[in-house]
Amino acid sequence: MKHDCIFCRIIRGEIPSRKVYEDDDILAFHDINPATPVHFLIIPKVHVENLYDADMGHQAVLGKILGMAGELARQQGLDDGFRTVINTGRVGRQEVYHLHLHVLGGPDPLNLGLKGA
Repeated sequence: MKHDCIFCRIIRGEIPSRKVYEDDDILAFHDINPATPVHFLIIPKVHVENLYDADMGHQAVLGKILGMAGELARQQGLDDGFRTVINTGRVGRQEVYHLHLHVLGGPDPLNLGLKGA
């Protein structure tokens, strides 16, 4: 089934992106509206709307997304830590209904007066 969400269109090359990484299973690219100096997304190439729709059949691709996050973050210069976010559903503030992991980092938040959860 062909999906027409913006991320599926990016995967198919119909919409350009600034790629960080790509293989047969996942794509990582810079966020078009970055919230931090380094902000990229890692998405599965298979269309899964969100964590509600993910199941054990998606275990390998979800593991790959998390397993690649640290390596890709280091490649983007995040040597002292980063934040990951997966928004799920309306209340979880999901905007694009294709599962995606945000990787965010930049200046030390302790020096900016921000606190972690």
